[in-house]
Amino acid sequence: MFTEIPTSRPATPLLDQIDCPEQLRTLAVDQLPELARQLRHFLLYSVGQTGGHFGAGLGMVELTLALHYIFDTPDDHLVWDVGHQCYPHKVITGRREQLLSIRKQDGLAPFPKRHESPYDDFGVGHSSTSISAALGMALAHKLKGESRSTVAIIGDGAMTGGMAFEALNHAAHTDTNLLVILNDNDMSISHNEGGLATYLAKNLKVKRTEAITAAAMFEALEFDYTGPVDGHDFDQLIPELERLKKAKGPQFLHLRTTKGKGFQPAESDPVGYHAITKLPSPEEQQPVGVPAKGLSYSKVFGQWLCDQARSDRRLVAITPAMSEGSGMVQFAKEFPQRFFDVAIAEQHAVTLAAGLACQGEKPVLAIYSTFLQRGYDQLIHDVALQDLDVLFAIDRAGLVGEDGPTHHGAFDLSFLSCIPNLLLMTPADESEARQMLSTGYQYSGPACVRYPRGTGPGAVPADDLQPLEIGKSRLLRQGERVAILNFGSLLVPAREAAEALNATLVDMRFVKPLDRQRIVGLAETCDLLVTLEENALIGGAGALVNSTVLAQQLNVQVLNLGLKDQFISHGNAASLLAEQGLDGEGVERQIRQRLEA
Repeated sequence: MFTEIPTSRPATPLLDQIDCPEQLRTLAVDQLPELARQLRHFLLYSVGQTGGHFGAGLGMVELTLALHYIFDTPDDHLVWDVGHQCYPHKVITGRREQLLSIRKQDGLAPFPKRHESPYDDFGVGHSSTSISAALGMALAHKLKGESRSTVAIIGDGAMTGGMAFEALNHAAHTDTNLLVILNDNDMSISHNEGGLATYLAKNLKVKRTEAITAAAMFEALEFDYTGPVDGHDFDQLIPELERLKKAKGPQFLHLRTTKGKGFQPAESDPVGYHAITKLPSPEEQQPVGVPAKGLSYSKVFGQWLCDQARSDRRLVAITPAMSEGSGMVQFAKEFPQRFFDVAIAEQHAVTLAAGLACQGEKPVLAIYSTFLQRGYDQLIHDVALQDLDVLFAIDRAGLVGEDGPTHHGAFDLSFLSCIPNLLLMTPADESEARQMLSTGYQYSGPACVRYPRGTGPGAVPADDLQPLEIGKSRLLRQGERVAILNFGSLLVPAREAAEALNATLVDMRFVKPLDRQRIVGLAETCDLLVTLEENALIGGAGALVNSTVLAQQLNVQVLNLGLKDQFISHGNAASLLAEQGLDGEGVERQIRQRLEA
């Protein structure tokens, strides 16, 4: 059992011999426990250097080794769900030393990525997709007459997503050779919620020979069930996988594992050690007595949520398994009867909010931008079409950094701005975020507040619950020739560019409804309107400004600045913004180029 994260690379002589699974398969079975120990030690060191997903990978060391030992990867396929647990897989498949580049710009991706390695069979990042993808692969092999194995590895957290059960239901109908492995550690990112989690947890307490009820559930879906099996015991894993590789039809293997296995602090606190930041170098240490940066947007939301709930007993809060990340821990403690963690079920979360709103409650759904994509039909059909009173607190909007394209909130303004009945707001700082949450809550109908990850420019929120006047922007700087219309999180680079160019600067605040009166007024006094947003250019806030200019037949040029038409890779968020030309220097440069054209 390890108790500290090493600061220098540990000696791993056996691991250093493994550059591909073919070399792993030359080892004797009794060498695997030592290899697992060295792999776990190396993971502690490497993630300490880079930061990243931590507990899930530690809990998957033995299973990862056993899978590559028994199955003929990459000819056989391993499909990992979500991908938080993929670091051991990357080490064993020829990327050991590259792991020190993970999550860095131009380094290894934080999740499985098809273009990165032939051993990464399916790109992931969102939950509950593995069984569907693996079934598709298995069906393709069946159609071609190929005898290749396909394995889906899914956690009990991801099993709470309805898509997983849609795939299980279909798999039985196809009678295809497919192995589904349930990695059951009683955790997702946070503690699991719901009846399925309770059901599985109860069955972990019984002996394998008594696990009748667990078998009944999956055998009712026409899977051959095996388990529960200790996922850290090679003496159990190896023979079971050997047997299941030869088995025909849909197979289900239920494993017991421990998140953070082998590292005592992570085993004791699996939520806190789901992911970690890199260990600071001596020069990066925070000086004693120096306060940390201002409030994060998630903290602003959490404080507002509690304040608003004290003021209005109708408020109910919903999260799809993101209580900690969304800043809802205090609310859950203070108002447990009004807090609903629905597990990894974004579609259900949205329609649940709609149902609550139908009966006069005031639901607030806290959801990451990238995960709201999964509830889009419900947002349109169940909430907006019926003009229901639901507030969407959309966290992680824009570029989130090291988690990369599966987690960037790059599209929400585009897919939200086209929906009728929707109030859509983009705060430029922490104070506006709180005001907009109050505005959206008091608005009669569906409302969205989208805000970025991390902290803002340092504006201190007020303690009250006063709303903003809907559809009204604010003038921050009066200049000449150029007017910068900032939507949301890029106010600091917008201000830098405005001062360098002596440009007018407007904090637009509202994407929908737009402050059209402001746009018309600026068009009468400026040569160029510049829209600025941390969202895809296509269909974003700038596109709505363009429509206004066209509809009003305004005699003014428009320059739209935002995220380019591409999937943006992982890396430091500030560096990614600069690469997109959305830092102060980049905004100024693009405006000058347009003026000189």
